[in-house]
Amino acid sequence: MNRQRAVFAIHIAAILFGLTGIFGELIQADAMVITAGRAGFAVLSLFAVMRYAGTSPLLGITRRNIGVLAMAGFMLAVHWVTFFLSVKISGVAVATLGFASFPAFITLCECIFFKEKISVAEWLILLLVTLGLVLVTPSFDFRDDATIGLAWAILSGLTFALFTLINRRAAARIPAQQVACWENLFVALMTLPFSFPAITQLGALDWLWLAMLGILCTALSHYLLVSSLMVLNARSAGIVIALEPVYAIFFAAVLFAQYPSARALLGGALMVGAIVWSGMRKAGKAPA
Repeated sequence: MNRQRAVFAIHIAAILFGLTGIFGELIQADAMVITAGRAGFAVLSLFAVMRYAGTSPLLGITRRNIGVLAMAGFMLAVHWVTFFLSVKISGVAVATLGFASFPAFITLCECIFFKEKISVAEWLILLLVTLGLVLVTPSFDFRDDATIGLAWAILSGLTFALFTLINRRAAARIPAQQVACWENLFVALMTLPFSFPAITQLGALDWLWLAMLGILCTALSHYLLVSSLMVLNARSAGIVIALEPVYAIFFAAVLFAQYPSARALLGGALMVGAIVWSGMRKAGKAPA
């Protein structure tokens, strides 16, 4: 893959990530059913890709790896369930902007759990993200559905940050497709028991949306991201992936006429800007 194709691939991945909330809105099912279906289709497609490539999901897997992957799968399951709850309650735009707080949670978790020092610039990034969340918040009354939805989205961001740290610290030596396959398998196993009988009552169109969510927005987007990172540096990839909320808000406006307020847009701009700045700083510190 050359640089031009890698740039195209990372943009497609960002668009697919942005479509996640759209499919969550389209599927007429609760968050648990959507999560179980998404994970199931992702496992099937990732397993097929590995078999086509001649690799085995069991290669290099140990008991310790299984425990770590199960823990990561639990965090991923909570992340998806809370995100789709937010989509159902408050809409795609608010859910995506609330989830976009996860880089700030990563920084805080690294400080709390791994005793890593937070620089002045990182404190400023956290402040910008917090200010963005305050502006995005429709009201500070938990009787307001939009505020409840934003709270679920922020919890989704926190659990995704924990999921990211588990992968970064403990599963870094396992091939990416293998990690994704096992984690999605654990998500499916954890959520399927809570999805019956509702999942058996889905219509044909809902199954189509679930398949697209699992195959395109999970398996394919993951493959495109990993492939592009073999050519692009972290700075370039991070800037593009930070556009995910922009794509999500655009699609929500076009498809569902969900238009965020000017205040929410300003808050989103602050958060996206802080995320891009954070990515650029980390890329600059990375070894050549």
